Amino acid sequence: MHRAREHTATQTRERRQRLAHEAARLMAEGGIKDFHQARRKAATRLGIHDEASLPRNVEIEQALREHQRLFAGTRQADALRTLRMAAVPALEFLQAFAPRLVGPVLEGTADAHGPVHLHLHEDDADAVQRFLEEHGIPAQPRSRRLRWNRTRVIDVPVWGFNADGVSFELLVLPYDALRQAPLSPVDDRPMQRASLAQLRQLLAEAAAP
Repeated sequence: MHRAREHTATQTRERRQRLAHEAARLMAEGGIKDFHQARRKAATRLGIHDEASLPRNVEIEQALREHQRLFAGTRQADALRTLRMAAVPALEFLQAFAPRLVGPVLEGTADAHGPVHLHLHEDDADAVQRFLEEHGIPAQPRSRRLRWNRTRVIDVPVWGFNADGVSFELLVLPYDALRQAPLSPVDDRPMQRASLAQLRQLLAEAAAP
C-alpha cells in the first residue's frame, strides 16, 4: 500500500512538472500572459485534467525562467533591459503619482512584446486621466482586479498607451497602497516593486562586469 501511494505521488509530481513546462512554453512562445489560461491550455494539450496535477503559478513561473534561460538567452536579456530602460523616463514623467515598476519587467520574466506595468498611487483616479490628457497622451481606459490582501479584492482603473514602440499599463491604486503592495498572482505575497532609484540601481548592477 505504501509503495502504491509513493508511485501515485511520483506520477502526480511528474505530471505537474510536464504541465508547468508546457504552460511555460505556451507563455514564452505563444504570447499567453495569464497563468490560468496557460495552465488550462497545457492541460488540454497533454490530456491531464486531475486537479492534483495542475501546477501552481509559482511552479509555472519557475519553469518559464528555465525556458527563457535555455531557449532565449541573450535575446531575452536584451529585451528585458530594453523594457527596463524604457521604464526609467516613464517613472520620471509620472513622479507626481509615486510610481513603482511591477510585474514581469521587474521580476525578469518579460519578453520583448510584454507591457511595462507601473503602479501609480493617487486617491483621485481621475487625476491620472487629466494628467495624461494635459500632456497629449492618448490612453485607453480599462480596469483590472487585484487582490488587496487575502480577504479583499479590488477593481482598479488602468490606462494603457504606447510610447516609442513600448506598451505601458498604468494601474491607479489608492495612496495607501504605497505602504502595502497588492498580492502577487504568482505567489500570493506582496508584489515586488521598484522606485525610480531602485530601478536605476538594478540596471547598474546588471550592467556591471
